[in-house]
Amino acid sequence: MDEPFGPEYVRPAQPDCPRCGCCTAVLCEKGRSSLLRCQGHVDDKHRETVYGCPCSAETTKHTASWRMAQVRVTRMARELPILPEAEAMLRALAAGSTTADEEGVFPQLKLRGLGQLVHGLPGITPLGHTYLAAREDVRAATAVRVVDVDKKARTARVEVAAWRPDEPVTVLLDQIISDSGLDVDSLPDRWLTAEANCHAEHADRLVLTGFQPSGALPQGWMPVSGGGVA
Repeated sequence: MDEPFGPEYVRPAQPDCPRCGCCTAVLCEKGRSSLLRCQGHVDDKHRETVYGCPCSAETTKHTASWRMAQVRVTRMARELPILPEAEAMLRALAAGSTTADEEGVFPQLKLRGLGQLVHGLPGITPLGHTYLAAREDVRAATAVRVVDVDKKARTARVEVAAWRPDEPVTVLLDQIISDSGLDVDSLPDRWLTAEANCHAEHADRLVLTGFQPSGALPQGWMPVSGGGVA
């Protein structure tokens, strides 16, 4: 039988992601680097299938959505904190208390990702701990140097002068661009200012906000290990 339009093209199957049971490896690679997560890169037919994929979730460290969640919750804690009674309950949960929700504030914590039900009882999430840390941390402006950018992963490595200038940390590239208004190609080796909790014990606890272009640095100024300057 003749085939006037040629043989039907069938797209080769893509390998499954080894870390989840819902996506292909290619989709999860894209989702980890995207604020849209995996669900934002499929059609309506498959969105429910990949919804909540752990490979791109904000509860999974070092995904784009996780990095943005740290920034979002830190800014919430500093600029628009939850009600005092809600924060009191969050602190009680952080201390391991199973106190009853007499004020009816737990739904607020759950809505903001700060609380969750564990075996039917109110509990605190990692983001809840991030929120409390942001309420207590000393945050201050610091000089930040952009070491390099990864356009594909949408991240940048930066050195934080008042933290550990010899230990680059990864931040969202789009956060820097949105905050500073600078062009991506102008960022490598550029000095900026940002607000940071410079007493953070490790990079996963360091949260940078409010990136802005820096003025000219004094001649001979350079950061040294330990957070000082020379």
